[in-house]
Amino acid sequence: MGLSVPAPKLIALDTSTEACSVALAVGEEKLERYKVLPRGHAEFILEMVDQVLAEAGLALTALDGLSFCRGPGSFTGVRIGVGVAQGLAFGADLPVVPVSTLAALAQGVHREHGAERILAAIDARMSEVYWAAYTVDREGLVVPQTEEAVAAPERVRLPDAEPWIGAGTGWGAQREALAVGCAVRECYPEQLPRALDCLPLAARMHARGEMLPAEEALPIYLRDRVTR
Repeated sequence: MGLSVPAPKLIALDTSTEACSVALAVGEEKLERYKVLPRGHAEFILEMVDQVLAEAGLALTALDGLSFCRGPGSFTGVRIGVGVAQGLAFGADLPVVPVSTLAALAQGVHREHGAERILAAIDARMSEVYWAAYTVDREGLVVPQTEEAVAAPERVRLPDAEPWIGAGTGWGAQREALAVGCAVRECYPEQLPRALDCLPLAARMHARGEMLPAEEALPIYLRDRVTR
C-alpha cells in the first residue's frame, strides 16, 4: 500500500471584491476571517493573516504555499490582494497558487447550496459583468466550462440548455439583462467570493505541481479600463 500524502498547509487571501477574507488549512482544520467592507481592505488583510496564524500556532514560514484570488474583480481590490500575496510569499519564501475569483465564487455556491452547474457573474460596472460557467467534478471541485470573460450581460451565453444556478453581484446588478440569454432556475445575487473557497482549489493545484514563484503572482483584470 502506498503512503497517503498529507494535505498541504495553505493560507489563502481575497480582496478582489467588497469581501475581504483570509483562510488557513492545516490538515482537516480550516480557520477563517471574513468581512464585507466598502473599502479599507489593505488595512484589514494583514491583521486577518496574523489572526489565523496565531490561532493555529503557526508561522507563515511553516506553510507549504500561499493562495490568492487573482481576479477578475475590483481593479483596486485585485491589486491589493496580489501585492500582499507577493510580499508575504517573498518574505516567507513560499510558492503562490493563484485562483480565479470567479472559480472561488462558484466553489462557494457549491459548498453552501450544493449547486453543481453555476454561472458566476461579478458586476464589472460600465454595464458589463465578469463571468464564467462551472460544473462540479467527482471530488466536489468546480471545473470551468467556458473561458473567463467580460461582456455586456445580454451577450453572456451558457454552454448548454440544462438547468444552471446564477450567483454573484453581476446577477444583482444586471439580472434582467443576463436573463436575456441565460435562464437559470435559482439565483444567489448576494454571493461573494471568499478565501475559504480558494483552499480546496489551491490544494488541487498544489497536488498537480502548479505552484508559482512569488514574482509570478499576477492579477487578471480581463480588461484594461479601470473599474474600482
